[in-house]
Amino acid sequence: MRNFWLPHRIVMAALGVAVLIWCVLTLRWDWLPNYLGLAAMGIWRTIWLLVLSLVLGMMLAIPLGLAQAAGPRWLAWPARGFCTVIRGTPLLLQLWLLYYGLGSLFPTIPWIRQSDLWPILRQAWPYGLLALTLSFAGYEGEVMRGAFRGVVKGQIEAATAMGMPRLTLLRRIWLPQALHRALPTLGGETVLQLKATPLVATITVVDIYAVAGRVRQDTFITYEPLLLLAVVYMAITGIIVLLFRHFERRLPSRVA
Repeated sequence: MRNFWLPHRIVMAALGVAVLIWCVLTLRWDWLPNYLGLAAMGIWRTIWLLVLSLVLGMMLAIPLGLAQAAGPRWLAWPARGFCTVIRGTPLLLQLWLLYYGLGSLFPTIPWIRQSDLWPILRQAWPYGLLALTLSFAGYEGEVMRGAFRGVVKGQIEAATAMGMPRLTLLRRIWLPQALHRALPTLGGETVLQLKATPLVATITVVDIYAVAGRVRQDTFITYEPLLLLAVVYMAITGIIVLLFRHFERRLPSRVA
């Protein structure tokens, strides 16, 4: 707490409070009660899109990074190609290709329209989730490649010489140390992933960004919804930063 009471932090806190009071007293907020339910739904959709795309993306990023770091060429080249394509093209383009490509193709296939998955595939959010997942996997695949290669080879060689099975070696030595090395970068990439979620509003997914746009269209009020949107994203970003700092403090400070 002593570090908090530094002069520049006190000044910044005072300015923040002054801006907040000015916004509350001078701007229009009479529209807010009418959109609280929609805003809550938008925030929830933003959060679960973020969390699911992170989990699924990491499940893809780990094998992508491992294939590039140690896999045979017939695995390393496709993994490298996937990461290159994802990192070299805009996320908005990937999102539109999936939504207007697959989304337009599926209705023309009879067995898909008659399947139990059709009520899900006819909606927009699966394509948004898929685009966010693939994008995160492409970027984090490169991060995990570097993290896997950064693990000291002597530990892997020693475990192999002792007869440790490959899956056990990966689970107990290689993967934990790679994740430790990648954790600071993963925190920043998670924040960037949050900032990418508003793109799903372009395919009619009603996240918190889309809610702000709807308020502007209905009420012709511009600044207040955008200010509230900024506060929501800053709050979620703060939670993400605190969570990753907590994880970093709980892990050992050095990796052998």
